[in-house]
Amino acid sequence: MHRLAQGDVTRFRALNAMFGKAFDDAEHYGAKPPSEAYIEGLLAKEHVIPLIAIAGEQIIGGLVAYELDKFEQERREIYIYDLAVDEAWRRQGVAAALIKHLGEIASDRGAWVIYVQADYGDDPAIALYTKLGTREDVMHFDIDVEKRS
Repeated sequence: MHRLAQGDVTRFRALNAMFGKAFDDAEHYGAKPPSEAYIEGLLAKEHVIPLIAIAGEQIIGGLVAYELDKFEQERREIYIYDLAVDEAWRRQGVAAALIKHLGEIASDRGAWVIYVQADYGDDPAIALYTKLGTREDVMHFDIDVEKRS
């Protein structure tokens, strides 16, 4: 497991390509690639946690998580935003190993919980998360942001 850091632009781009393929969403993950300056700035942020699993030189899995400081108490939560494993490497413990590594980082950062969403019908993800944590049924809403000129 490796945490991406400044200088890992090539791996960042490879991770996004792997996400695009794994999520069958190459347009979202590749149509408007961020600039190198944006990537370097993102990778410099301590609260952004991009992790990759590597076999040889190939990225076989990855996750992107965000550390959120809580308002009501002096504590943090870690939110897994993206998690995927290359199809050829699924069901071999890669996702669980990524989450375990994230758990070590979360512990070091003083987080009290890691949480993740799963889509209805994504049975492999739901099975994995059920083994690792407690299920909460919630609703998710995307609220459009009004564009200002």
